[in-house]
Amino acid sequence: MLISMTGFGNATLSGEGMTVSVEIRSVNSRFYEFSARVPKHLQGRELDLKELVRAQLKRGKVNLTVSVDKVNGSSESPLHVDLVAAKTYHRMLTELRDATGLVEPVTLEHLMKFSDIFSLEEQDDLPDAEWQLIEEGTRQAVAALFTMRRKEGEELTRDLAERVSVMETAIGRIAEMAEGRAVVQRDKLQERLRSLLADEKLDPTRLDMEVAILADKMDITEELVRFRSHTKFFLEMLASDVSEGRKLSFLLQEMNREANTISAKSYDPEIAHLVVGVKEELERIREQIQNIE
Repeated sequence: MLISMTGFGNATLSGEGMTVSVEIRSVNSRFYEFSARVPKHLQGRELDLKELVRAQLKRGKVNLTVSVDKVNGSSESPLHVDLVAAKTYHRMLTELRDATGLVEPVTLEHLMKFSDIFSLEEQDDLPDAEWQLIEEGTRQAVAALFTMRRKEGEELTRDLAERVSVMETAIGRIAEMAEGRAVVQRDKLQERLRSLLADEKLDPTRLDMEVAILADKMDITEELVRFRSHTKFFLEMLASDVSEGRKLSFLLQEMNREANTISAKSYDPEIAHLVVGVKEELERIREQIQNIE
């Protein structure tokens, strides 16, 4: 079962006078990359959130967004007023007014221009109730993401299996064309060489040996067997319970290597044309595999 690295999931939970919303997105990446956008008071828990997500996702570039809306005022961080600073500013403004001969009274509006009078008290510890909501919301969002990634993986599996079938048909056609090809090529080489070297004294045994060696080098039987072996393992991995994008990439590289060798050794335009079609399918598969976990 293939798992795509592209997906989206979200969850919203309410309780204890607050609402927690979690969104998670992922795209393809060679490794597991995690980033998070969370409220300031949650930044100390980013590592916990990273490991919570990593328990479900092996690879991919993951972005997690968490927001907390506290609807109960009593659970919010209290706003602190520095009364000492406020009185000091009031006294200083009063002295300034008297020194300049102004008659306008010092008002609350004047004092509110000094932002350091007010401060938001930071919470030392994240309340357990809030963290439990965040944990559960993250789990639900990851589960929704995983479901989407699995569904896309199923679509990828069907597409890849069809492309492998196209390649197998082409390889079967190449194998039919290659049957007895070594013997035919050897006879043609012998005839060609004899015609070119008709006036030279040649050792027939030596000539036959050299031609046989050259014809053997043109034989693509081994490459065809290895290619078919790779496609067999490829299909088995598509049907397995584990998503192994890296192993599939390795098999794909080996298939591409065999296709190149077949093309180089064949010296046959029709076979070369079929190999081009095979390599086109390999390239399409390569693009798809980049998005598999």
